[in-house]
Amino acid sequence: MKKVTIRFLPVFLILLLLNSFFYVVDAAAQSQKTFMWKVRSQTSTVYVLGSVHFMKKEVYPLNNKIEDAFEKSNVLAVEANINDAAKLDLQKLLASAIYQGNETLESHISKETYELLKKETALLGMPIELISKQKPWFLSLTLTSMELMKLGFNPQYGIDTHFLKKAAGKKKIVELESIDYQINLLSGFPDSEQELFLLHTLKDLKKIKQETDKLLQSWLAGDAKGIEAIASRANGDGKVTKIYEKLYYERKRWTPSFGQIWG
Repeated sequence: MKKVTIRFLPVFLILLLLNSFFYVVDAAAQSQKTFMWKVRSQTSTVYVLGSVHFMKKEVYPLNNKIEDAFEKSNVLAVEANINDAAKLDLQKLLASAIYQGNETLESHISKETYELLKKETALLGMPIELISKQKPWFLSLTLTSMELMKLGFNPQYGIDTHFLKKAAGKKKIVELESIDYQINLLSGFPDSEQELFLLHTLKDLKKIKQETDKLLQSWLAGDAKGIEAIASRANGDGKVTKIYEKLYYERKRWTPSFGQIWG
């Protein structure tokens, strides 16, 4: 069973999901929709499941079709094996996410963005001093994660976490990317794009409950068009187009990994 997902994203993408467009929809799936597709070749079958990284406890147990597909599969392919903490280089993460020495966030973003940040974090009960060392890309994820957890979403109930736990010691696990690659992807954005990343997140915090409620209902109903509509609204701001291109269309590392699945 393969899950194709995008892992490290700001508020408008953090729950977004399916990124594979060559598939054959199993006829049986039409009777009860899920956010899962079935891809077949002459020798192999792959199930493509859109994953939600922050999920609510109440969605479990999952639809039987999804669990049955997992049980039938020999390989679980995920974007990154987030349960394998031993692979995470904490020193490298800190160097990528936190400013060193006397360097602070204030010197890397505009005065307008900094003032907005102070205003929004004060409303969240977060003194600016607590976040002044975080780089914009990492701070975006911090703020988003906090808001999601306030709404009852938790990474421990994420779809990828659920299946990684079930597969441990029982099925082959394949990474299409890695945590390290994804950290490099976001931390590699120039200051200007990281600021846009943060600015968009700050503006979207007010809409996060509404958007995540819609996203969750669309996922549970197998409503791909509903999720596409949410993504399209998020990409409506032309200023973030470059970020979308890098997160969606320039990530080609998955292609070589498919051989491990189809092989």
